[in-house]
Amino acid sequence: MLWFFPTIVFITFLVYIALRFGFSPENAYRRVNPHATKAKVQQFLDVNGLYPGFWGFIRGYFHWLWQFVQGPSNWPRSIKGRAEVWTPLRYSIFNTLRLAGIAAVLGIVIGLSLGIQAARKPGAAFDTMVNSGAFFLGAVPPFVSGVALQLVFAVQLGWLPVGGVYPPGHEGFNLVLMIKYLILPVAVVAIQTISGYSRYMRASLLDVSSSDYLRTARAKGLSESAVLMRHGVRNALIPVVTLIAIDIGSLLGGLIITENIFKYPGMGVFFLNAVNDGDFPKLLPYMVIVVASVLIFNLIADLLYAYLDPRIRLD
Repeated sequence: MLWFFPTIVFITFLVYIALRFGFSPENAYRRVNPHATKAKVQQFLDVNGLYPGFWGFIRGYFHWLWQFVQGPSNWPRSIKGRAEVWTPLRYSIFNTLRLAGIAAVLGIVIGLSLGIQAARKPGAAFDTMVNSGAFFLGAVPPFVSGVALQLVFAVQLGWLPVGGVYPPGHEGFNLVLMIKYLILPVAVVAIQTISGYSRYMRASLLDVSSSDYLRTARAKGLSESAVLMRHGVRNALIPVVTLIAIDIGSLLGGLIITENIFKYPGMGVFFLNAVNDGDFPKLLPYMVIVVASVLIFNLIADLLYAYLDPRIRLD
């Protein structure tokens, strides 16, 4: 926890330097605003602290950091029409949280359940079916499964919409309609998640199945189900928790491929638009959110270790 904020500062500094080298903010501003005068361009550079030279990069980073910590009202505006950054970013965060949250919960719960059941009888018919299905589905990239689902359920059958959040021109909140638009993108993300976690959980549970504490539990007369659920699963979850934390933290950065296929206005689409425009004021807050979410969920994983394994608390 003590290292959390220094880590964010260090990583965002590296990201800032990489973006300054990877993009020319001045050229991007001129491209988006071809009629901008020299005074306007200079004003943009001054407001964003885009100073030249090595020390200018360092000075510019702390200039930006001070603006960022003061809150969204003090953030530099987008290079397109001087629009606020926080309003579309907040909307994108909400959409990605909705999509990624539902898909992650379904994928993790179903994936871990299948992995546990498959590990109970290794080599049995159910274990073979789960393993084969997981390898097959995991090998299908999202841009293939997404287009395939669109062709079948949206184009051919007409049961579900091709993409978006609501139909064009729709106003207000409609839960049923929103769910209808979420089904296909959630399915694409959940398929990948289920295939991964079913294999992770199965392998982890088989690793601990021959441990001494499980043999002791069996010697005490506990049923195989009790041994598996009370002792095996809890210890098998320790390495899986790390993967879950990293994946969830990364999901909040946006499902770039899935969101682009379904024209879903989340963080992934926000990022692509900002990159295409070279919109420096939009890219940096996005990067901070991605870095912070990964660090926060890794911190949660560290705390969960102590709950899952009492030996860690003793250490």
